[in-house]
Amino acid sequence: MTALPADPARIAERLPVLERRTQMVRSLRSFFEERGYLEVETPFAVPVPGEEVHLRCFRTQLERPDGTLEARFLHTSPEFAMKRIVAATGKAVFQLARVWRNGEASDTHSPEFTMLEWYRPGADLSSLMDETESFLRALLPARVHRGNDLIDLSQPFERLTMQAAFARYVGADLLGTAGNAEALATQARTGLRNGESWEDLFFRLLLERVEPMIGRERPTFLTHWPAEQAALARRDPGDDRAALRFELYVGGLELANAFEELTDPVEQRERFATDRKRRMELSPDQDWEMDEAFLAALPDLPPCSGIALGFDRLVLLATGAPRISDILWLV
Repeated sequence: MTALPADPARIAERLPVLERRTQMVRSLRSFFEERGYLEVETPFAVPVPGEEVHLRCFRTQLERPDGTLEARFLHTSPEFAMKRIVAATGKAVFQLARVWRNGEASDTHSPEFTMLEWYRPGADLSSLMDETESFLRALLPARVHRGNDLIDLSQPFERLTMQAAFARYVGADLLGTAGNAEALATQARTGLRNGESWEDLFFRLLLERVEPMIGRERPTFLTHWPAEQAALARRDPGDDRAALRFELYVGGLELANAFEELTDPVEQRERFATDRKRRMELSPDQDWEMDEAFLAALPDLPPCSGIALGFDRLVLLATGAPRISDILWLV
């Protein structure tokens, strides 16, 4: 007879950490309810999982009673659906959702994980950063350990533009070299790899020289990303080379990604078309229709900002656990 996996023992030994996770869920809901947010639920199996170029989706099938079949995908984020709700109601909303990204697995990645997303009408990027600071202080201790780092959450979080970060840690004029890989490589004193584009080099320098230096003593908001990385964010009206986007780094972890939301359906459709073309070049099997329901809702979306935060990584910070698998009930 084949022995059963030792799940009971594995759960028992991790129970204090898992109970802490449950407490954090309660605190999370209290935080948003006290601020007037409405908790929402959106479908997990959707006809359009998103338009991210580099994410791979889980594919399934919807079987209708008449026998017809339709493709469905496990969503990589509830973003499109949640913004349709904001457009329809004008309300601030949040959701703690399971999301799926195929092919991802490491100490800080899981193919199935929990994402916290919230969207607040009337919020700009700065006020969303203020609220995010308050949220982390409400759920985490004043100081957290991650590896060899001791991160102080009692101090104001660092707010660093991507342009300033590249000047400080790479020695390059990031926005001034946009689209010119050779110029960026020269300023960064590095060689271009075979076939490496400006975007490829940007992400390599971000990973190798910027990310290791930020969020180590206090959390860092890395803001105003190059317009090429705008995704669903508005361009900066003060400098259209940059987008109103930030990512939050804490102790070497990329914890959250946020936008001051784009509400122009024409510009968003153009961006989707560009992303779809690039995605099909890289992964021809990752194909689906454009999300027309989302694009139709954009004109009714009020000025707002939204954020996606990896809840599992937040639990890692709260508990000091080294791996995502340590803070999941079953793996």
